Amino acid sequence: MPNRLAHETSPYLLQHADNPVDWWPWSAEAFEEARKRNVPVLLSIGYSSCHWCHVMAHESFEDQQTAEYLNAHYVSVKVDREERPDVDAVYMEAVQAATGQGGWPMTVFLTPDAEPFYFGTYFPPAPRQGMPSFRQVLQGVHQAWEERRDEVTEVAGKIVRDLAGREISYGDAQTPGEQELAQALLALTREYDPQRGGFGGAPKFPPSMVLEFLLRHHARTGAEGALQMAQDTCERMARGGIYDQIGGGFARYSVDRDWIVPHFEKMLYDNALLCRVYAHLWRATGSEPARRVALETADFMVRELRTAEGGFASALDADSDDGTGKHVEGAYYVWTPAQLREVLGEQDAELAARYFGVTEEGTFEHGRSVLQLPQQDGLFDADRIASIRERLLAARSGRPAPGRDDKVVAAWNGLAIAALAETGAYFDRPDLVEAALAAADLLVRLHLDEQARLTRTSKDGHAGANAGVLEDYADVAEGFLALASVTGEGVWLEFAGFLLDHVLARFTDEESGALFDTAADAERLIRRPQDPTDNAAPSGWTAAAGALLSYAAHTGSQPHRTAAEKALGVVKALGPRVPRFIGWGLAAAEAALDGPREVAVVGPSLEHEGTRTLHRTALLGTAPGAVVAVGAPGSDEFPLLADRPLVGGEPAAYVCRNFTCDAPTTEADRLRATLSD
Repeated sequence: MPNRLAHETSPYLLQHADNPVDWWPWSAEAFEEARKRNVPVLLSIGYSSCHWCHVMAHESFEDQQTAEYLNAHYVSVKVDREERPDVDAVYMEAVQAATGQGGWPMTVFLTPDAEPFYFGTYFPPAPRQGMPSFRQVLQGVHQAWEERRDEVTEVAGKIVRDLAGREISYGDAQTPGEQELAQALLALTREYDPQRGGFGGAPKFPPSMVLEFLLRHHARTGAEGALQMAQDTCERMARGGIYDQIGGGFARYSVDRDWIVPHFEKMLYDNALLCRVYAHLWRATGSEPARRVALETADFMVRELRTAEGGFASALDADSDDGTGKHVEGAYYVWTPAQLREVLGEQDAELAARYFGVTEEGTFEHGRSVLQLPQQDGLFDADRIASIRERLLAARSGRPAPGRDDKVVAAWNGLAIAALAETGAYFDRPDLVEAALAAADLLVRLHLDEQARLTRTSKDGHAGANAGVLEDYADVAEGFLALASVTGEGVWLEFAGFLLDHVLARFTDEESGALFDTAADAERLIRRPQDPTDNAAPSGWTAAAGALLSYAAHTGSQPHRTAAEKALGVVKALGPRVPRFIGWGLAAAEAALDGPREVAVVGPSLEHEGTRTLHRTALLGTAPGAVVAVGAPGSDEFPLLADRPLVGGEPAAYVCRNFTCDAPTTEADRLRATLSD
């Protein structure tokens, strides 16, 4: 019989709807039930494509005896971290403070007042490698609750007090200058892996936001070292197993330092951010491999993550059926020489094995290999390789596919909109711009209410119950701003303004300018979460700083500019010390230091060749964070178009920054030079 999760919209919660555990969703009623029964709360947090979440569910939450013990002694609450990043952030901070590490599944024991007192992540069904079994933990916590209640509540109270006192080092609320950005670059150089690209050791995550900073820093200063780090890292990732060599798109991370063996889940946010990075790398260098990866990643998102409603699903699982009914990590993606021969025949299989690095012993488990592009001498027949790719992709599509988390997350769709709009514009792919428009339309129709308040998630055309957090407002605004620049439709600038007004009114501390992850009127948790550091995606804080800056450049709004500059104070404090974890903030700071530049292109219409050429030239300018408006003279679509006439009856481009404007130009070459100066 299904439990209370059967009526939820989260695919992760629905995966647990048939567990014998009497799960509750996060709700006031669950904690009221714990108070009434005088029992603690087991809080279990995970997400749909999390491998070890599935393992613990199968081992423990599907086990009848474990479920009976849980149901007798606890109120069990299951949370999808992607639906409730605020709940996840608050208790993850507690787990990390108490244990020095964190991760998912996250297992936290709470009092009925939601105060945490015991923590963990994955617990095995039997004692293993020094870890107690899950049943032992449940019994120990129950015993402590029954016999040492005063001690438990004292510990819980101390943890909550400690969390309340963990104020972040905010800095002096001023934008970083030349010195701090140079120090950040130097610190990144020290952590850079010159042999393999990327930063640090294994596991290795794609440093998307740091790469954006490096490209912008190079554009502003000409620093060759910054460009080299970005280029080499992008090349190594694109040649590695972390990149899907036949289907496009990136896996979450590499378990090794060489980008060979990925953790196979594919996340929307990673692919949106990396699609944009490779498009920007092509813009800076003209690199053909960067162009290919940007387009293949965009095509992957549209082909495999697009939902029937026009939005983008959150993720593809790492695990899938290996053909025997057993779910195995990476089964969908890996190959043996025998499987290559079966699909390609003897000669092409031999070529494919050499080209993609498939060996008899394998680069993954059980003699299977992850496809990669190892560095090797010799030339390959491009047409023959293209044919091999097509046949392998067709054969793979016949395998049991990984599960897809179909919920649409507002923030991540905002990132996808920005990536697809720009990639479509750069490479003359109007279908990608149309996909971005469809996703933006879905967000407006389904996720925005009449006051322009955002709902965080939807699924199958139904809005979820959870309010948007700061990253939703910021990333959706970012996507709308990119769409406005690409399409020349001012309505997207207007929608971005509505969202950023909420950021100013409901997420910003009036005195300091610091930003909170949740709105002032959001559900009260044991702590109001506030994290400026970028992790898998830009933090709400740094994303908001970037979007506020762009909006101010478009509109001349001083309140938005001031808010952006205050928000960037945290980058001044953290950038020189931990640049790997505030890359998007550093990228926004580069834009602030450069102006950012404001480009207005006026012409009869986007169908006019002269207008189109100047508009495309403006979009391809590398000046950090430059904003672009395009429209007819006298148009009220964009504030930047006001009082900007044609020049000699010809389309013209106007470039301004820091309250100073260059003379308008009708020549694309001159505009290009201005935007790369």
